[in-house]
Amino acid sequence: QVQLMESGGGSVQPGGSLRLSCVVSGGTYESLSMGWFHEAPGKEREGVAAIDTVGYTNYADSVKGRFTISQDNAKNTLYLQMNSLKPEDSGVYYCAADPFVPLGTVVEDDLKYWGQGTQVTVSS
Repeated sequence: QVQLMESGGGSVQPGGSLRLSCVVSGGTYESLSMGWFHEAPGKEREGVAAIDTVGYTNYADSVKGRFTISQDNAKNTLYLQMNSLKPEDSGVYYCAADPFVPLGTVVEDDLKYWGQGTQVTVSS
């Protein structure tokens, strides 16, 4: 059973940076695409970045040029480097894994594996 554990959230001022990590355990993710999802208070969960099994990356328009998704297969870890953070980036960030990871609005049943989430707060 694949398990995902996020870390790296916190509080930062607008314009600041954070790097989120997601460690995969209980299996490997070579056969799975992975992604990061953002859930702002009172809003639906939305995909912000995804990476497939051959390393192709995809980003939501709202984060293009600011966020970078990457993975370290040797460490079984997925990353999300977030730069130039804005208050609207605040919320809980989840990593997820599935044979196919879409961007856009999702519900938990749409993807097979989820982490527990990590809180990001961008405020002055």
